[in-house]
Amino acid sequence: METEKDVYDAERVHEHVDGRDMRHDAMLIEEAKHGANAEQRMTLLKAIKLYPKAISWSVLLSSTLIMEGYDLALLGSLYASPAFNKKFGTYNAVNGKWAVSAAWQSGLSNGARAGEIFGLIFAGWISDRYGYKITTIGSLILMITFIFVLFFAPNIQVLVVGEMLCGIPWGAFQSVTPAYASEVAPVVLRPYLTTFINMCWVIGQFFAAAVNKASVGRAGEWAYKIPFGAQWVWPVPILIGVVFAPESPWWYVRRGNREAAKASLLRLTSRYDPSFNADETIAMIEHTNELEKRLKEGLTYWDCFKGIDLRRTEIVVGIWLVQTLGGQNLMGYFAYFLTQAGMDASNSFSLSMGQYALGMVGTAGSWFLMSRVGRRTIHFSGLCGQLLILIIVGSLSFFGTNGSVWVIGGMLIVFTFVYDFTVGPVTYSLISELSSTRLKAKTIVLARAGYNASNIFVNVMTNYQLSSLAWNWGARTAYFWAGTCLLSAIWVFFRLPEPKGRTYAELDLLFEHRVSARKFAETEVDPFSRHLDDEIRLTTGRRPEEMG
Repeated sequence: METEKDVYDAERVHEHVDGRDMRHDAMLIEEAKHGANAEQRMTLLKAIKLYPKAISWSVLLSSTLIMEGYDLALLGSLYASPAFNKKFGTYNAVNGKWAVSAAWQSGLSNGARAGEIFGLIFAGWISDRYGYKITTIGSLILMITFIFVLFFAPNIQVLVVGEMLCGIPWGAFQSVTPAYASEVAPVVLRPYLTTFINMCWVIGQFFAAAVNKASVGRAGEWAYKIPFGAQWVWPVPILIGVVFAPESPWWYVRRGNREAAKASLLRLTSRYDPSFNADETIAMIEHTNELEKRLKEGLTYWDCFKGIDLRRTEIVVGIWLVQTLGGQNLMGYFAYFLTQAGMDASNSFSLSMGQYALGMVGTAGSWFLMSRVGRRTIHFSGLCGQLLILIIVGSLSFFGTNGSVWVIGGMLIVFTFVYDFTVGPVTYSLISELSSTRLKAKTIVLARAGYNASNIFVNVMTNYQLSSLAWNWGARTAYFWAGTCLLSAIWVFFRLPEPKGRTYAELDLLFEHRVSARKFAETEVDPFSRHLDDEIRLTTGRRPEEMG
């Protein structure tokens, strides 16, 4: 039997939409409630039939991140390429090998991260003003242009500049794709479309390993120019498709253009479905927008740090920081990590392909998992699994045999599966759902900027830990990241709430009343009411759908 406690009173929300007094506009509120109820009752199969166009457009925009995933794995893999090291590295007389120094490795990796921070900030402003579509088109054009710098780089200094320039559109893609995916689809589809972004990363990483595997045996500059040039494969066809993509209806509502929002929604859904009421869905979007306007008036970056949005910003930024501090960086350096542990370059690239293939399987498996288990549970359990694997990898480093190197490679492949089954994909769902709709783009920008800033530290540490010219820790590097993974798991346990099955309006009120992260899943709230003096009841206990 359900017990009631922690009941809160709150002002009602309904103020003005297009000059109307929402306190008296019972029809709009009723439509919004019907729209929200229809979304929450919608099955996955029904959503797929009703929103096939939204799925297609979201997948298209998300595929822009294949390029970033490709380059993320490409650099780490190229450090294991003899031709690349001879062109851009220095000779180490101790071991008789060419190698890019830890300092320049950090410069290359962090150049891209620095460019991404600028791209994120730029995209946050542009997407709010001109929309996700225009931002993506402009970024794709920049991407096509900046690849020329990487391809024709005569020295490592120019290569660093090229990475910085390419980082600008990559940063924009990081901001736009999760926001767009979360806004064009109903509640039941959001976790699948937002986590598909992780699949795009893994696809890019798989192709990077495959291209490196095919070109590592080549002599001369084509061993690394082919991997750089392959980046032109993605942006041109994506650009052609995005030109015809509809804008997010949420963006039009925030701009006060209800008719354009409805037209966009109709372009995202199937025609001739008698059960779908576009006006009710638009009313729900308007209601949520007005609810958030009542809770906060501003739309600036500073507003992300005011009132209840400070907690939401902390959580979303924290989720992204966990992405860098849980040991995931070793996946990007997989081939390099194994060569430093004693494996030859060709075998390391072969294992890399297996690693990323398993990562794709893991991401697909996460879609099944998220339909049955809460996001918070998945994230926390995944971190605990990663912690255990990192401790095992660090311990194996003391054996020093060829067999232990292969076991380490196998454990890192398992690590990739665990990550891509849990923490990796669910992160995109969490950041899209836990940020407010009005500040979503800017919150994601701040979070991803924090991620990239943290990555600068992580990349410097990893390069020095693995480089034979620096600390040369080898597989013992895993112990360090096991420590940061433990701290991340503790933060997740106390701070990460459960958004599964919630509408944006429900999440707004849960945050407004400062409900504990561990009580989000069991707290009921009704964001709809007709009158200003109505009571909003938040009840801690099992939600109706959880009762047997």
